[in-house]
Amino acid sequence: MCGRFAASRKPEELVELFGVERWEPEEALDQDWNVAPTKRVHVVLERPLKDAESPRPVRQLRTVRWGLVPSWSKNPDGAARMINARSETLHEKPSFKRAFQSRRCIVPADGYYEWVTGAAERDLEVEGKKKRPRKQPYFVTPADGSVFAMAGLYEFWRDATLPPEHPDAWWATCSVITTEAETGPLGVAPAEGPGSLAEIHPRMPLMLTPDRWDPWLDPATTGTDELRALLAPPPEGLMRAYPVSTAVSSVRNNGPELLDELDGPELGTLF
Repeated sequence: MCGRFAASRKPEELVELFGVERWEPEEALDQDWNVAPTKRVHVVLERPLKDAESPRPVRQLRTVRWGLVPSWSKNPDGAARMINARSETLHEKPSFKRAFQSRRCIVPADGYYEWVTGAAERDLEVEGKKKRPRKQPYFVTPADGSVFAMAGLYEFWRDATLPPEHPDAWWATCSVITTEAETGPLGVAPAEGPGSLAEIHPRMPLMLTPDRWDPWLDPATTGTDELRALLAPPPEGLMRAYPVSTAVSSVRNNGPELLDELDGPELGTLF
């Protein structure tokens, strides 16, 4: 799954990297090393500009809330539960089906965090000596330092309780698509710890390699089979994973130090 990620690239870098044609500097977000559900995030998408003379789709950098609210929802209360969409079933799920057909985006990130319960902690849990075991966070990121382009979906939701001119009358939201975690060897594995992403967690965000960015964002790509082909996992061996401080487990903590690699897990032996 993807329940937390880091997004420290500045919008100017994302504009150049993804060939963005339109963005509003006043909507730019600060760097965030601990992005949690319902926070605002940058996404790259293609759609015609509002009130534009031409219907041509324009690649844009937009700011949306993480946690998808379908257009037909009565309220946004379930947004925190809609942060992920499973690649295997999103084409048939009512909450994601329409967005999959025409409202796809890329959620740029440095990488994502995933938590592993240590062996000693698991033993305590089995013995009934600890009700809630502590977990060791790992940071998963492209081994070559490139952007982690997570496949996503976006939606617009109208708050009928507010007048149309109200700034919060329309919500723009997104969800990150996940897939089965890779079972093959990591591109760079920690000296002590997991040898594959599947050893950390059975799910992972779906990373789009650059050759898939254009067809994924293109609104003209609408065929279900064509779209599902774009959901194929990327080649194995592109990722690295390493242990980071348990400070990231609190959403109150935020800063580049959260990405610092530890010599070994804080919680002792994990595997």
